[in-house]
Amino acid sequence: MKVAVVGATGMVGEVMLKVLAERNFPVTELLVVASERSVGKKLSFQGKEYTLIGLETAVAAKPDVAIFSAGGDTSLEWAPKFAAVGTTVIDNSSAWRMDPTKKLVVPEINASELTKEDKIIANPNCSTIQMVLALSSLHKKYKMKRVVVSTYQSVSGTGVKAVQQLENEIAGIKGEMAYPYPIGKNALPHCDVFLDNGYTKEEMKLAKEPQKIFNDNSFSVTATAVRIPTAGGHSESVNVEFENDFELSEVRRLLSETPGIVVQDNTDTNTYPMPIYAHGKDDVFVGRIRRDETQPNTLNMWIVADNLRKGAATNAVQIAEYLVQNQLV
Repeated sequence: MKVAVVGATGMVGEVMLKVLAERNFPVTELLVVASERSVGKKLSFQGKEYTLIGLETAVAAKPDVAIFSAGGDTSLEWAPKFAAVGTTVIDNSSAWRMDPTKKLVVPEINASELTKEDKIIANPNCSTIQMVLALSSLHKKYKMKRVVVSTYQSVSGTGVKAVQQLENEIAGIKGEMAYPYPIGKNALPHCDVFLDNGYTKEEMKLAKEPQKIFNDNSFSVTATAVRIPTAGGHSESVNVEFENDFELSEVRRLLSETPGIVVQDNTDTNTYPMPIYAHGKDDVFVGRIRRDETQPNTLNMWIVADNLRKGAATNAVQIAEYLVQNQLV
């Protein structure tokens, strides 16, 4: 299996290489691809040194799979070029997510929709992935009507520059700012750019992507996305109204039986999901499971996951694993 990792030097790219190694993905030939300024530099994978190559060279090598994490503009320009030579692209940017001709995939939910003809596959937004994974079995059983989500997102979701800004602020160093304000000892209700409707792009991804993943427009999602000074891991407060009533014990059982979900929900022992605990793990953690006492058939949950792993790299590698296992590449 000839595999290209596009954007190999970025935060998500580095985690992708780590996850490919950890999960023993069948890489027989690895292409590490980066921007022109990084071409020729070296990085190591499973004890071997690899030289970074450019996109032209990577396309000419015709990899079986190319996992992209290099930004939307790069994906829009280059994913079709890879697809044209027969490569299956798994793209981590927002470029293709809402394209009606492309699948938006969380493997535990909708990988079965994939075919050999899908040459560009979109990886959902990090915040979306953890939310839909926690909602999937509940939606099947109780049918969602409306979801209200507030996120508490790590600076790592913005990238290296933002992580550096937080570290500088903690150390009392003046440096380059990724955000318009300090992030240490602060919370910014501002993830991605603002749109004409007053929401940010991140909030609209949370509103639109779940409907596409579930292939169901019968429910609605409204979101407020907030950046907080944690180094890794996104948290979400999710309020979900169902058409049908539920028992909390049954909700906990359904969640604990969902692949990829770990229930951490015991208030007697102060057991609940936290980013510090989710860091470096592939699971999505769910806790603070309780009934909304202000209206019928409504549930509150707290959902936490490592945004660079299940929120990005791990989900992409799991898509690639599904393609291999089902002989779609």
